Amino acid sequence: MAADYEYFVQQIKANTGIDLSQYKEAQMLRRLTTLREKRGYPDFKAYFQAIRGDAVLMDEFLDRMTINVSEFYRNYQRWEVLERRILPELLKKKKPLKIWSAACSTGEEPYTLAILLERYAKGIAYTIHATDLDQRVLETAKIGKYNERALKEMPAAIKSAYFTQDGPIFQIKEELKQHIQFKQHNLLADAYDTDYDLIICRNVLIYFTEEAKAAIYHKFSKSLAYNGYLFVGSTEQIFNPSTYGLRAVDTFFYQKQ
Repeated sequence: MAADYEYFVQQIKANTGIDLSQYKEAQMLRRLTTLREKRGYPDFKAYFQAIRGDAVLMDEFLDRMTINVSEFYRNYQRWEVLERRILPELLKKKKPLKIWSAACSTGEEPYTLAILLERYAKGIAYTIHATDLDQRVLETAKIGKYNERALKEMPAAIKSAYFTQDGPIFQIKEELKQHIQFKQHNLLADAYDTDYDLIICRNVLIYFTEEAKAAIYHKFSKSLAYNGYLFVGSTEQIFNPSTYGLRAVDTFFYQKQ
């Protein structure tokens, strides 16, 4: 790691608690170098001094490093597995469900979960904890307004049932919001809650080092209730799930043992 970037990594950790060294260095360095040069700073020391005193620049930095890409029903076939195989098993527990949507970005994922539960488990009590490192995207998620592109994988009947349309903007209905608690959370540094029936963390861990990824999988496993499920992204298959006390039950779905 070049001394200039290493200084930046150390200062960011000291001032924000975010440990960039646990992200894949080549990807993160390339992404942040592009942003730094775009803003006209000659090196990372100058860039850090700038963002430390400028909330707008800091928000831009957080947005770039947290990779906020999301949409409703992303990879639709995986959601069908959740709907047809995993959800019926969860409902057998006959208790309020506790679910975590980790790294939820602008909220498409937790709202998709809420829609599934409203459609197939109407009347059951459930809580969805939706977390992300980036406070700005959480504020967007709380509002619940989306454009057509975010809903491209959503069947028309579901779209009309759970959204109100105002021109090109779709507003999530308030009945879904009441089950979701949005909160800032750092997967690498903050404590994890426990007794989750389902944890979803998709298309995020690909950006972490193998060591950081393994640590997070261990924490997810400890956070799951017995027989709870972990749902990961299409690029994040766990090849040794037993290492984390998990077993594969379907592609990208793992169960706590």
